[in-house]
Amino acid sequence: MDIHISRLHFPVTTLGPGRRIGIWLQGCSIHCPGCISADTWAVDKGRTTVDSVMTHLAQWLPAAEGITISGGEPFEQPEALVALVTALRSATPADILVYSGKPIEHLTLVLQRSAGCIDALISDPFDLNAPHTKPLRGSDNQRLHLLTALGIDRFSAYEAPCKVLDKSLDVMFDPDGSVWFAGIPQRGDFLRLQELLINQGHRVHISADRARTTKVHQS
Repeated sequence: MDIHISRLHFPVTTLGPGRRIGIWLQGCSIHCPGCISADTWAVDKGRTTVDSVMTHLAQWLPAAEGITISGGEPFEQPEALVALVTALRSATPADILVYSGKPIEHLTLVLQRSAGCIDALISDPFDLNAPHTKPLRGSDNQRLHLLTALGIDRFSAYEAPCKVLDKSLDVMFDPDGSVWFAGIPQRGDFLRLQELLINQGHRVHISADRARTTKVHQS
């Protein structure tokens, strides 16, 4: 089964409880204004297979307490997403959280086909003009759905307002010197960081620059 992947990373500690595997799928047609992951919009990148992804993840699965699947828009690869979460559920007891920019009402068929595999889902598009007070969500219009008993156990605490630790970010480094962030930033965080680095004499590209450049150093 083919799947388009932006990146895989372990550990991620800011997108759910515990030490998690982060899986970012490539391709999104929603294009929310203010999206910090515009580098994952293109649909013609990162082609691989679910089997290859599972082979890569095998090194991390024994230590992973959870798995977070984001993007991009995972539900725009429905067959691949079902195959991936089914394979993950067979390979690990860790919880599986999936992000989608689509309303849950539009995801019924895929959720039925993957029943018991996705423990929690965050749905609905990011709204740059909405308040941001809830953990794991970029804007308060986004909904957290607890789909299994494991999801209820692991994610019920995230219905409370944001705490200080919910505002942290993971930092990842690529061999070419690119720096990537995982987590839910506060509004304007990356633009402020970009301005600070530029003022110090650094050359910086972030995903918000997608319309002006194809080289991205942050997601």
